Amino acid sequence: MAEYNSLEKIRLQKLEDLRAEGIEAYPTRAKRTHLSSEAIAEFEEKEKDGIEVKATLAGRIRAMRAMGKISFAHIEDGAGKVQLFFRANEIGKENLDFFNRMFDIGDFIQAEGVMFRTKTGEVTLHVHDFKLLAKSISPLPAAKDETLEDGTVLRHAALEDPELRARQRYADLAVNPGVRETFRKRAAIVRALQNFLDDHGFLEVETPILQPIYGGAAARPFMTHHNELEQDMYLRISFELYLKRLLVGNLEKVYEIGRDFRNEGVSFKHNPEFTQLEFYWAYADYLQVMELTEQMVSHVAQKVLGTQKITYKGNAIDLTPPWRRLEMRQGILETSGIDIAEHKTAGELFKAIREKHPEKTPDPNATRGKLIDYLLSEFLEPTLIQPTFLHDYPRDISPLAKSIPGDSLTVERFEGYVAGFELCNAFTELNDPLDQEQRFIEMGRDYAADDEEKHPMDEDYLRAMRYGMPPNGGFGMGVDRLAMLLLDKHSIREVLLFPALRKED
Repeated sequence: MAEYNSLEKIRLQKLEDLRAEGIEAYPTRAKRTHLSSEAIAEFEEKEKDGIEVKATLAGRIRAMRAMGKISFAHIEDGAGKVQLFFRANEIGKENLDFFNRMFDIGDFIQAEGVMFRTKTGEVTLHVHDFKLLAKSISPLPAAKDETLEDGTVLRHAALEDPELRARQRYADLAVNPGVRETFRKRAAIVRALQNFLDDHGFLEVETPILQPIYGGAAARPFMTHHNELEQDMYLRISFELYLKRLLVGNLEKVYEIGRDFRNEGVSFKHNPEFTQLEFYWAYADYLQVMELTEQMVSHVAQKVLGTQKITYKGNAIDLTPPWRRLEMRQGILETSGIDIAEHKTAGELFKAIREKHPEKTPDPNATRGKLIDYLLSEFLEPTLIQPTFLHDYPRDISPLAKSIPGDSLTVERFEGYVAGFELCNAFTELNDPLDQEQRFIEMGRDYAADDEEKHPMDEDYLRAMRYGMPPNGGFGMGVDRLAMLLLDKHSIREVLLFPALRKED
């Protein structure tokens, strides 16, 4: 049962009074002829010819001001704000008093009247009739003004606390127009990705979210149970193995944009559920995918922002192709002083790290692949501010990629880095079923039974491969991270409408 504060109790009393007078505070029907921006634009177009513009508007009251026989209010809808003007001469003193007494900031109102321009030049609706559409019980957070010593007035956003904004996104959206714009642009990013891939001959598909075997990435899954089938199921951690099954079925260029779920830690760039783009391209390799990737990301930036030059955390970043290419081994050598090719085992590599960097504390029980990941994240990744393709990875950390011809220990893989974090990941995909089976076996042996990166054997996927899979290039990118990058947001929470949070006490 909710506990109401004093302001909420006042509004609840108003609600009771409205109902006692036979007025429905939450009517079933609403009417609107124009958005605020449409009404203003039509008035400005017809103003010089003296043509009257009638409009019925609807929105949330954001400000109110009573001045004797007249009152002003501002309402906000999905297109912006517009002023309302109430005068006793038109609506009657009783109705004006009713508006001033029973309406509050945050209420939704429908107002009908004629557009005009006030003496101060503001385009306004002169209200002839109005009705309540929804009564607000809880007041929205209000903006706060701070007066500095020199008399300057700073207006702080109505809702600033990041934790509260994430928990009450509905209030955040209601009072912070910039947040609404963020999510409009995020939607535009997704559309631009879809349009780019569609225009390049890719087919958008949907694959199972509930899977009997998880795979395609190194992550711990969420598990559930299907009662009717009497079997455990997993929320997918990747689309990969299902999308590549489609290549076997002669769908040569496929992609999916959807949710993945990984039972892992939360950070500024990680959320347990996130939006992923993956595509698979028959008869292509990682070099062709590399070129398509830089074209796609720069295209999205141009479509959504109107430029390929962006700013992230104060860094000026140019997404214009071509992006820098850097071999992983060389990058780690340049930034850490360690040549990973000279250390063939986990023990040797661990010793080299401790000798070269005694202040660092890698896990002494880590596999060679995890130690390479450690070197990447500790030394190389923070230096990759401008768009860079880091390519040619050790086989230890790339179980689904093809080896470089003549080098069985290195695979054709790249990761795209921008602003110091990984944006995307791609491979020349493995299509030899016998090699793939051996890699599954190796992964099962190399990781402890409870290791979150242990990769289960997928017999059905191997069966699909045995029918014959064309050579192909595969790609994955976190759409949330792309949104962070393009919109200069420094936490994944800022680009997720409802991020995962600890239970509120």
